[in-house]
Formats: sequence, C-alpha cells, structure tokens
Amino acid sequence: MESVQAIKQRFGIIGNNQKLNRAIEKAIQVSPTDISVLVTGESGVGKESIPKIIHQLSHRKHGKYIAVNCGAIPEGTIDSELFGHEKGAFTGATQTRSGYFEVADNGTIFLDEVGELPLTTQVRLLRVLENGEFLKVGSSQVQKTNVRIVAATNVNMFEAIKKGKFREDLYYRLSTVEINLPPLRDRTEDIHLLFRKFASDFALKYKMPTIKLTDEATLELLKFRWNGNIRQLRNVAEQISVLEENRTITGDTIRGYLPNATSNLPAVISNTKSESDFSSEREILYKVLFDMKADLSDLKKLTAELMKHGNDKDVQKNNEGLIQKIYGNESDAEYDEAEDDLEILSIAEQSATALVDNNLNALDKYHFAEEIQEEETLSLQDKELELIKKSLERHQGKRKLAASELGISERTLYRKIKQYDL
Repeated sequence: MESVQAIKQRFGIIGNNQKLNRAIEKAIQVSPTDISVLVTGESGVGKESIPKIIHQLSHRKHGKYIAVNCGAIPEGTIDSELFGHEKGAFTGATQTRSGYFEVADNGTIFLDEVGELPLTTQVRLLRVLENGEFLKVGSSQVQKTNVRIVAATNVNMFEAIKKGKFREDLYYRLSTVEINLPPLRDRTEDIHLLFRKFASDFALKYKMPTIKLTDEATLELLKFRWNGNIRQLRNVAEQISVLEENRTITGDTIRGYLPNATSNLPAVISNTKSESDFSSEREILYKVLFDMKADLSDLKKLTAELMKHGNDKDVQKNNEGLIQKIYGNESDAEYDEAEDDLEILSIAEQSATALVDNNLNALDKYHFAEEIQEEETLSLQDKELELIKKSLERHQGKRKLAASELGISERTLYRKIKQYDL
C-alpha cells in the first residue's frame, strides 16, 4: 500500500493539513474494495482527486474511468446519458446508444454533483447500486453492469433529504464510506504552498519570471476567507502572474485582486437561532405589519382632523405630537421644518374632503372596517410587545439601539414603552 506522501506526489496534491491527509488515507484504504464512496466538501476543494486515487489503486485500474457532472446534463436527457436508449425511444433517437453504466462495465464511474440528480434518475441509480441492473430508455430488457460508483457533492445532503430533493435510501447506499475534504480556510498552512505551486506553473505556461510574495502579501493571503477555495486561489495566482509587471508582490498589490478584502473577516455563524433573533421570516413580516399599522393609524387620525376642521393651521397646532410622530422627528430643528410643510397637509386635506363629498357611504364602511381591523390585530400587539422586549434585552436597555433595530424613532419607542408599562 502506497504512503500518503507518495500518493500526493503521484496525483499532484499539495498540502500537509491533517484533515487532508486523513481523507487521502481513507481513499487508500477503501480502494481495494468495491465499496461505494461519497466525497463531500465545498465547491473548489478538489473533490475530483479522490475518485482518481480510488480508481488507480483498485483492481479496476485497467477498466474505464468515466467522470459525469450530473448538474451539467439536462433533466430530460440524463437517463439516456447514464443508462443509454433504444432506437425510437424518443424524438431524435435515430439509433441505439450505450450509456455510461454500460460503457464503464468493470470500471469506475464518478458522479460529480450527485445531489443535482432528478428523483426519477435517483430511483434508477438505486437499482444499479442494489443489484447492478438497469434498463435502457425505451427498452424492457434488463441489463447487468459491474461498476464501482464514487459520488461527490457540495450539497448538504441531510437538508436535501429533509426538503424531499434527495432519496434517503440512495444517500445511505452511496455513503457507505464518506470522505470529507476540508475548505481552504481550514488549511491555512497550505495556502502559501499552493500559491507558490500555481505561480511556478503559470510562469512556465506563459514564459515569464515567477512572481514572489512579500511577508505582508503572504499575511493577506492567510487572512482572506477563500470562499471559492483552491479554484479561487488558482485564479488569483493566474491573474497576478499575467497582469503584474513587477514580479515582487506586496500586500497592497494583492489586496487589489481579492474581492471585498476589507470585509472578509472571520465570522462565527451559529446553526441555532436565539429567541431574540429577527431572522425568522414570520417575525420580519410581523414587524412590517406593525410599522404599517402604526403609520396607517396615525395618518387616519390626522386625515380625520383635517376633514373635521378644514383648517390646516388649527389642525397642525392641535396635533403637534401626532405630526411629529408621523415625520419621525427627533430634534426641534427637524420639527420646525415639519411645521412649515403646509403643502403636504393641504394636499391631504383636499383629498380627504373630496372623499367625503363624493362618497359618504364609503367613508362609513371604512370606519366600520377600521373597527374590525383593530379587533383582528390584537395578536399583532402582543407580537409587537414581544419584539420590543427582545430588542431591549438584546441591547441591554439601550433605547437608541433598540429603536434603530426595530425601524422606529427613539421617541416612538419611548411612547410604546410607556404604553406597555415596560
């Protein structure tokens, strides 16, 4: 059995990360068997290397090795690609065609992005895994095949199973042994090695001197998150190799090639949501409804006053607090500007007066609807109270921060605190 280091040299794998070494060890151990293997990891981590190792170290190494990107084949033709079809099976099937499972008999098939397979194709694949049997499209004759299947995916399979996008029984058939490749951000000790290897390769390819990194540039590489993993690192190395005339790369230079470099700081993401988290879609919807309800109620009161008195100056004087609330002013200067804005109130007055003159019955119905709305939204008041409590707890009673998070003014929040006796 070959050593991990020998396998790295043979297949051009760069890195000394412990998780990477463990993944290669598992690939070496399962190679002599016919066990189905599922390779998992983010896009760009190099999952395609593992099935090549497994095939070359197995007794099938003299058979065919076929790599299939399941996500790149249209749903309507993927069954024909994998299992073949008979002449006349569908429009355009002018002759019988052998599928990958027939061609790769006694060899290995690598199903990349297996999580993208349609459910109907998953059923056919399950039958192949169980007893090696399959049917060509348009045929009733069962055929046998002896292939080893190695699959790979960057999809969270348990989430896909939960959403009904992937069959649970197929997942357990494929993942007899699961090999996980770590993302590049977990292999910080390998980042500089990989960059130097890529820089050397591109220098040979484009016949130019090899670029070299300063210590500051190396630190920039290590700090970056690399969401695209090795593929993204390779692209950055190629860009710098081609575009930079100065072959010594500084930190400032390399920052220009890293997207949003200033905002790519490490982030701790929790899978569990706290009780005070506003990430729930339902809670966000409730918050929007609260804001709309409050604004609508204030506007109705002000419009009713305009319709009743027909004098915008008197209404403005008697409803200073209400106008201030609608404008969301938090300073006397802003409130003075709102007091001078008589044109908006005049337009509202004219519109309301026209509404009364043209359709009094509609106005009566509107008041009736208003009363019903107040009764139906009592639960929203409870939810509003709950959101205010959570926000205050989160910000340790700091009303300004809580008001900003809730999307209301600090004055409005203070009024609601008094209203709910918090």
